[in-house]
Amino acid sequence: MTSIGIIGSKGRMGHALVNAIGERDELNHAGGVDQDDDLEELLSNSDVLVDFSSPEGLGKRMQLCAEAGKPVLIGTTGLQPADHLSIDDAASTIAVLQTGNTSLGVNMLAALVKEAASRLGDDWDIEIVEMHHRHKVDAPSGTALLLGEAAAEGRAINLDAHSERGRDGQTGARAKGAIGFASLRGGSVAGDHQVILATDEERIELGHRAENRMIFARGAVKAALWLVQQKPGRYDMADMLGLK
Repeated sequence: MTSIGIIGSKGRMGHALVNAIGERDELNHAGGVDQDDDLEELLSNSDVLVDFSSPEGLGKRMQLCAEAGKPVLIGTTGLQPADHLSIDDAASTIAVLQTGNTSLGVNMLAALVKEAASRLGDDWDIEIVEMHHRHKVDAPSGTALLLGEAAAEGRAINLDAHSERGRDGQTGARAKGAIGFASLRGGSVAGDHQVILATDEERIELGHRAENRMIFARGAVKAALWLVQQKPGRYDMADMLGLK
């Protein structure tokens, strides 16, 4: 039996993870902590950690997981460059899976976006539109950025150098080869994402709609089980799904 500990246990995803763990007989819920709680007991009781909390304190959490030799899945979004450095450091000692979305469907969508972007020229404009519930605090969403990275990787370009976000006023014509983002917020939407590839007189629309937060929890549980078997290193959902 594999014991899974939850960081961010009081949040929406924390509750969903408890339910997803309870669906599987081979899993045990090792307990949960939140932002300012002590990790020591949870680390001792867990085979693997799943973190859906917030970026604040991530570096310290990664250090503690590495010292305890416990693999960890990072589903927290809104990460900054310093957070990614702390993940890289921990990954030299433990297995770490970091992702902007744990849905199996979304990660398959990312693979399709990468393939389409790699085969279509930069005369095909790429736009990513996402909508989430009114309480979401970061934009674009981690999933939108994941899809943007997939498109950029397909085109062998740097996403930061080719992003267009928050258009307003006299912005001028769209830059050739840009990857645009639009973020919508409202209601209780769990997550809608659409990638539009448009050229003269035709367009392709690839999308995913999350109908229940449980899809993310089940994907995270599946990925956590996989992560327990991996060597130290940094992974993502595409590694888990065998898409690389």
